[in-house]
Amino acid sequence: MTDTTVNNTEQHAEKVGVGAYVAFAFAICFFSGVFYKMPEAYKWLGALDFTTLIGKFGTMAGTKANFVGSGGLSARAGFLFSLSLFPGVMLAMGLIEVLAHYGALRAAQQLMTPILKPVLGIPGITSLALVTDLQSTDGGAALTRALWDEGKITRKNLIVIAAWQYAGAGCIANYYSTVSALFFAFLCPVWVPVIIILSLKFVGGAFIRFILSTLYRKDFANE
Repeated sequence: MTDTTVNNTEQHAEKVGVGAYVAFAFAICFFSGVFYKMPEAYKWLGALDFTTLIGKFGTMAGTKANFVGSGGLSARAGFLFSLSLFPGVMLAMGLIEVLAHYGALRAAQQLMTPILKPVLGIPGITSLALVTDLQSTDGGAALTRALWDEGKITRKNLIVIAAWQYAGAGCIANYYSTVSALFFAFLCPVWVPVIIILSLKFVGGAFIRFILSTLYRKDFANE
């Protein structure tokens, strides 16, 4: 096989169609919280939201606790808590596999690399892991781990992504579920704090990237 044939094959493999961009757009809306806490007239759109579909556990009869219970200690409580994370992780991983089949990851690579590469130094394929973290720390971590296991990101990428996710993890879900009780007292539009939080996540990720590229550059010399 000639070099020209190889290049043509690679270009064909990397070609992104309209369907891939539609799948990527759906993934952004689904994981970012766009349809979370919709007005009553559009509440049905919550069916297209990650946090809404995960739902929550009910309580045991006659108690105020779910199957995890309350007052648990040590390894037993940790084990039950880990079980409570399974639905979110499994839903995120399963949906990403479906979206990847329709080209969402390839679309993310093409669209987001020009944005994420200059700022954070990470490829666009990581964008869905970042977006998922806005609603689910577990789902974002699971997708990041999958990228690492598949060799799609470097160790330096992994650290920068973890820094981005750690700051304000699950901020959309937490903001609209917890802080919403104080919306009436806000002196600014409710979306302003969200923009600040998201901006500071990028500032933190860029700062960690700078540290790794300067003080710890020798540790990543072979990447």
